[in-house]
This record gives sequence, C-alpha cells and structure tokens, in this order.
Amino acid sequence: MGLFDRLGRVVRANLNDLVSKAEDPEIVLEQTIMDMGEDLIQLKQAFGQTLASQKRTEKQYKLELKEANTWEQRAKLALSKGEESLAREALVRKKSHTDTASTLKEQLDQQNVQIETMRRNLTALESKIAEAKTKKNMLIARAKAAKANEALQSTMSGLNTSGSMAAFERMENKVLDMEARSQAVGELGGSSLENQFAELEAGSGVEDELAMLKAQITGSAEPKGALPEGTTEDKTTPKDNVVDAELEDLRRQLDNL
Repeated sequence: MGLFDRLGRVVRANLNDLVSKAEDPEIVLEQTIMDMGEDLIQLKQAFGQTLASQKRTEKQYKLELKEANTWEQRAKLALSKGEESLAREALVRKKSHTDTASTLKEQLDQQNVQIETMRRNLTALESKIAEAKTKKNMLIARAKAAKANEALQSTMSGLNTSGSMAAFERMENKVLDMEARSQAVGELGGSSLENQFAELEAGSGVEDELAMLKAQITGSAEPKGALPEGTTEDKTTPKDNVVDAELEDLRRQLDNL
C-alpha cells in the first residue's frame, strides 16, 4: 500500500471521527425530517407532472380514436357513393389515426403503471415522514436525557467527596466545640451563683444546728437545784468537758468547709 493511500485513509478516518463527534442527534434528526419533506415535495411535483402528461395522452388517444372512426365512416360513405378512390384515401387516413392511437395507448398504459407506482411511493413516504416525526420527538427526548445524565455523572465524578465529607466533619466538630464552650460558660456563670447560695444555705444550717446544740447544752447544764438568775457558779464538770470537745470538733469541721 502506497504512502498516499495510507495518508488518505488516515485523513478520511479522522474526518469521519470528527463528523461523528460533531453530529448532534437533535440537529441531525431535524435536518433529516426537512430532507424527507423536500423529497416529498419533489415527488409530489413529479407525480403532478406525470399525471398531467397522462391526462394529455389520454385526451390525445381518445381524439385519435375519434378521428379514426370519423375516417372510417367517410370511407363507408365514399364507397356507398361509388367513390372507391376516395374511400381508399379515407381508409389511409383512418389507419394513420389508428396507428397513432395504438402508440398513444401504449404510452398511456405505461403512464398509468408509473402513476400507480408513484402514488404508492408517495403514500409510503408520507407514512415514513409521519413515523419519523414521532420517532424524532422520542429520540430527541432520549438524547436530552442522556446528555443530562452524562453531565450529572461528570459532575459527580469531578466532586471530591472525601474532601467534602472531611470538611463537613471538621465543621461539625467545630460546632460541637462551640456548643460545649457555650454550655461551659453558662455553667460557670450559674455555678458561681449557685455555690454562693449553697454556702449561705450550708452556713445557715450549721449556725442553726449550733444554736440548737447550745440550747440543748444550756438546758441540760441547769439541774433542778440551779442557782437563781444573776448568780454564777464557777464549777467545771466532766460533762462540760465533753461538750467543749464536741463543740471544738464541730468548729474544726466548719473551718474545713
């Protein structure tokens, strides 16, 4: 194989590939319907011309038959009048018209067959065009759906899903940290106030208990023969020592609070 043959084949292959890639189904289908419509118009024009020619041939054929019949009648008339030479001339004219009518009849038969064929082709083409229009709409819809799906797949394949999900996870963790800090700040502000009240409540309870113990101790320290009010007796008992020890222990507990 020569170099130019190989080069020509490569060029044709590349051109065919470019044409195939450039073909848009919607555009090609629309153009195909237009081409079929133009073919239909041309076929109708040809059919009309053939039909008109057939009508003219038929008219001429009938006219030739009529003329042949006329000259036959004239030949009979001349023969009846004894004009044999005139009758012979009339028969010659009749034969001429008869031959012409015969030729026209052959043409007329051919035209009738041609017209019938063209009529069938015209009907078939109209049917194909109607079918093509229906298929065109369906194919265009399918082509558009395929393009949309291809674009969607291209978009999906171009997305960095792992990076996107990692970004979402980082932002989620950040939001969780912000919520935790906000909650901690709120708890700190509330806890200081609550601790203050808790200390007051705790202190009040200790003081109340201390006052109660003092009352109990005071009541238990006065015997039935106690001194009158205003008199004191400086006398320490073992029980007083126990109470003092317990009181001191309570004081240490309060200091440790």
